[in-house]
Amino acid sequence: MSVSIVWFRRDLRLTDNLAITAARNKGLPIICLYNLDTERLIQPDVDSIHIEWELDCLRELQKEIELIGGVLLFNHGSIIKKLNEINKMKKIEAIFGNEETGLQWSWDRDRLVTNWCNSKNIKFKEFPTNGVIRKLKSRDDWKNQRDFRVHKAVIMPITEIVSPEDISSDSIPEINEFGISSRSLIDRPNPGEKAALIQLNSFLDERGRTYRKDISSPISAKYACSRLSPYISTGCISIRQILYHVNKKLDLVKQNPRSKENLGWTGSLSSFKSRLAWHCHFIQRLELEVTLDNTAMNPEIDVHMKRTMVHEKFSAWASGKTGWPFFDACMRSLIATGWINFRMRAMLQSVGSYTLWLPWQDTGLHLAKLFLDYEPGIHWSQVQMQSGVTGINTIRAYSISKQSTDQDPNGDFIRTWVKELQNVPTNFIHEPWTMNLEEQEKSGCIIGKDYPNPIVDEKSSRKEGISRSYSAKSQLDSKNKSRIVYELHGSRKRRNNLAK
Repeated sequence: MSVSIVWFRRDLRLTDNLAITAARNKGLPIICLYNLDTERLIQPDVDSIHIEWELDCLRELQKEIELIGGVLLFNHGSIIKKLNEINKMKKIEAIFGNEETGLQWSWDRDRLVTNWCNSKNIKFKEFPTNGVIRKLKSRDDWKNQRDFRVHKAVIMPITEIVSPEDISSDSIPEINEFGISSRSLIDRPNPGEKAALIQLNSFLDERGRTYRKDISSPISAKYACSRLSPYISTGCISIRQILYHVNKKLDLVKQNPRSKENLGWTGSLSSFKSRLAWHCHFIQRLELEVTLDNTAMNPEIDVHMKRTMVHEKFSAWASGKTGWPFFDACMRSLIATGWINFRMRAMLQSVGSYTLWLPWQDTGLHLAKLFLDYEPGIHWSQVQMQSGVTGINTIRAYSISKQSTDQDPNGDFIRTWVKELQNVPTNFIHEPWTMNLEEQEKSGCIIGKDYPNPIVDEKSSRKEGISRSYSAKSQLDSKNKSRIVYELHGSRKRRNNLAK
């Protein structure tokens, strides 16, 4: 008996899944397969929260596959070994999958599968994912190609799978079976495709109304943001699905945009759609250059910067013990929940890169392991942007004091996450080191004992970091490389932003 294989990777859904639809249309019995690669578990950017989340989403997918008559096999180890095993039992005629954009190890794995298929005369067909274009020759027409893809009709889920009768699904192991300790998160979302749709509907029903004005604050963003990113990163929902539902909402709003129930929606949904567009833009960078986790887009700038690792600074930054209350609150919140809003993500990276002058590879790796929604293409693009090593983006060195007073004026977020400062008066909450000893004793927080002094002078260090960055960017070899980087990665909406 010949079979088709549907190889699931970061596409853990049945709706809008071209691979499983194509396998069904092939007309052969289908075996669904997920492989947890040995190499995956030893990658430096992988944390237990990523693996556990993916396994939980996989369990939900398995339930849905079994409901329509299919089976899902789970393997931990070599994908080639598992394919050989299946091929001996059931002759594999074709393997269907959806393209995955990842770091170098994932490309190496996919090449092994391609070569194996060629050696066995087995068809291996991969389908595009979202708006990312494989083998893109030029950015000039990328936006049109992306828009064409993401605005296509959503592929409805198949309602029946015929699988070999003598094969049954594997149980999905718990994370501790791989010798990995679980790390609990506060307010972790529910896993799976159905949960993703519930999250999207709650966003479009009410939460997203204030998206545009509330996304910057870590307090309000927790509610007003879509919170879809963990589902997108594991492929529980596609960008095309999200856009379909967003556009349906926009059509309803446009019928009576000034009505009370529709106020705020037009601007918020417009901003949200822009974020979805940028999602594909950034992943496209990794699709074209798979070493963004360790090599700067503009390596000349990176060389001129000469950032150095100072372990004391890195440890304080990574643990949220810098002595800057708002920064520490953001980092501790991220550690505890696996999520924080976009502006604060940018600030965390910016402080590490500019104010503390730490190597972006190290700070970026730490953050990668903390984000439940870690998406390599977006993450490493953003890390490089917020570290000034792309050569095509504006230098943005975030002021902690400004973000603190703008986004948490009363110190509510600070007090939630920096318990040492719970009783500090509001007029000192942003800069508790300015309290005299009497005031410190009264608040129950002695600076330097109960809560650290700032590890450096934030204003002067940030200013120095900005100066160093502009100096590195202005070097002739940096400028020349920036033009090359722009042709490969730059947004064509911003042609005039190329460094001169």
